[in-house]
Amino acid sequence: MQQTPQPRRRHLMDPANPRPQQQGGMSLTSVQRWVLSVLAVTTILHLSAGLVVAAMFSPDSRPDAQIGLNILATLTAVGAVAAGRGIHGKTPLSWWLLLGLLVLPIGLFLTLGL
Repeated sequence: MQQTPQPRRRHLMDPANPRPQQQGGMSLTSVQRWVLSVLAVTTILHLSAGLVVAAMFSPDSRPDAQIGLNILATLTAVGAVAAGRGIHGKTPLSWWLLLGLLVLPIGLFLTLGL
């Protein structure tokens, strides 16, 4: 009686028949670029939020300091957007920079209650 070999289960690797490489996947460099840009933008936006919080805790007798800190927070947020685009090799100047300008009205609302 001849015994037929058991077919290899699909979830196991067959060294004689490697699976074909899937096309369209992200390369290692592309993934590293995305991770770096997310970390950089998140870190810089946290710095921007910290400047808004500093403006909230500055004395109410110094509205010039509160407004100045909010302007610095806005410039920092615009820099975060530009850094994210620069990491991907795109020109930093684009309409996406307007996204960083949203920090100013939000910060002024939280700080001055306008």
